[in-house]
Amino acid sequence: MRLTRRGRILAWVAGACAVLILGAAGVGAWIYQNLDGNIQAADLDNKLGEDRPANLSPGSKNILVVGSDSREGANAEYGKDLTTMQSDTLMVLHVPADRKWATVVSFPRDSWVVLPECDRGNGTKSAPHHAKINEAFAIGGTSGKVADAAACTIKTVEASTGLRIDHFMSVDFQGFKGMVNALGGIEVCPEQAIRDKKARLNLQAGCQTIKDEKALGYVRTRYSVGDGSDIGRIGRQQEFMEALAAKAQTKLTSPNSLYGFLDSATKSLTTDQELAGIKQLYGLASELKGIPRDRLTFVTVPNYPREADVVTDKANIVWQYPQAADLFTSLAKDKEVVKKDFQAAVKDLVYASAVRVQVLNGTGIPGRAAAVAGKMREAGFTVAGTGNAPETARSTTVTYPQSLRKQARVLASRLPGARASQDADAAAGVVTLVVGTDLGLDDIR
Repeated sequence: MRLTRRGRILAWVAGACAVLILGAAGVGAWIYQNLDGNIQAADLDNKLGEDRPANLSPGSKNILVVGSDSREGANAEYGKDLTTMQSDTLMVLHVPADRKWATVVSFPRDSWVVLPECDRGNGTKSAPHHAKINEAFAIGGTSGKVADAAACTIKTVEASTGLRIDHFMSVDFQGFKGMVNALGGIEVCPEQAIRDKKARLNLQAGCQTIKDEKALGYVRTRYSVGDGSDIGRIGRQQEFMEALAAKAQTKLTSPNSLYGFLDSATKSLTTDQELAGIKQLYGLASELKGIPRDRLTFVTVPNYPREADVVTDKANIVWQYPQAADLFTSLAKDKEVVKKDFQAAVKDLVYASAVRVQVLNGTGIPGRAAAVAGKMREAGFTVAGTGNAPETARSTTVTYPQSLRKQARVLASRLPGARASQDADAAAGVVTLVVGTDLGLDDIR
């Protein structure tokens, strides 16, 4: 589906864009103050720890945006078997230092990543483990506090991507419905009827205007439409939000409609303390407003079914390397992502299982090669053997024969700081990993 770039970015920072409309309509100061008080601030101080990615591009901003469905209050009717907060949508908006372009990266909720230790907010901590990326919000939100849910999600995204997150925004289900209802509903045109009990959705095929539970169900539905994947749902969500933003720009001309939309948007919004407020969101929207349409890029983290690497896993996806690492590095260094180049790179897919790795211990620590080999297998790589390197090495290295350059890049991109180099004397048919003292077992992506 072809989407309006500006529409999508305005939709996902709905609070900020609503303020632009507010200013244009000349709504009174008392309403401004009331709406400003609606926005909840999450105190993230001392929740993120000290081990965070460095800020490689001062002046740029990485804003984590979460579509959440807390199980408290009016949201309790959704997913009654769930007792913690959930995140249905996860993305990062990168605004560069020069404000001349922007990139939005969507993270599929089924992404299989390492979740770091997180404070559950109830006096206990979770242990690091592999899981779907959206589980981070649920773990941190055990106590029902958005700040704790946000902190665990930020820690997970930072550890998985190397991006330093500067701000956080969360929009919940009920506020979303209120925004849609204030606009009189949004038109959708499903090609086939949709029946989804989990999403509480029953839609006929063809164009129709939906609101209330049907609107919420439409953006949540997954298994009963298309290929049942989270990737497909991301597309439908983006399409719907694009339509919402477009209608908001044309319909919100009366004070009543405008106030209803803004009231729902701001009541559903939780941000970090630095971003909490109409003035701050207005500033963000003003920065985005000046970005040319052809320099707003929307991408999904490149991925493939984990089943390709681990045949027993039919429920998760893994990120495609080195393309995912290249994407994150570009944003960390404030380099613009060119959509056509990104799409071309993603087509060059090499599964981790297609990479045969020889693991050599260069640390001098007994058993390190076997331990790393175990982590390699968990990540889907094919371990051809283990052994000891001729000498102790501080830096982890990856060497390869000429024919295995692509495979070596896949491996090196999963090891922070490692570089792949061709070696005329490299063992044939395998990529050789020499484990240095700089590589921790938990560093392997």
